Amino acid sequence: MSTTSIPAPRTGYSRHKSTRSKFEMFAWLFMRISGVVLVILIFGHLFVNLWAGEGVQAIDFGFVAGKWASPFWQIWDLLMLWLAMLHGTNGLRTIIMDYAEKPGTRMALQVILYIASIIVIVLGTLVIFTFDPCPAGADPALLASFCSAA
Repeated sequence: MSTTSIPAPRTGYSRHKSTRSKFEMFAWLFMRISGVVLVILIFGHLFVNLWAGEGVQAIDFGFVAGKWASPFWQIWDLLMLWLAMLHGTNGLRTIIMDYAEKPGTRMALQVILYIASIIVIVLGTLVIFTFDPCPAGADPALLASFCSAA
């Protein structure tokens, strides 16, 4: 018979200093804050693109070119991209940590997740900041109104 040490019922709880980093607490906090900010950004995006304008039928190259000609909308969409990707990556990281049992599988899935997230963030950022609203040789009917016909 094994003798296990069980504390007496009235013994006070002894606290042990946590050896874990505070990363998980910051990740949890980030999820809440980024979720609230994303809701504001996304509903602002939907309001401007679909409701305040002429609806979905008005969204074309000229509409996007006109929006991204403004640094305000570039930053708005950049924030939406970065927060959505970081929020989603953090959520998937949590799912991987919860359900991947083998350390090798967990590591492989996390590496794939981080690489995919970095690629999407880098390419999305490049598209937003290198987008040419007035490309040479484009059909003038599709271009934004501020593009010269020259």
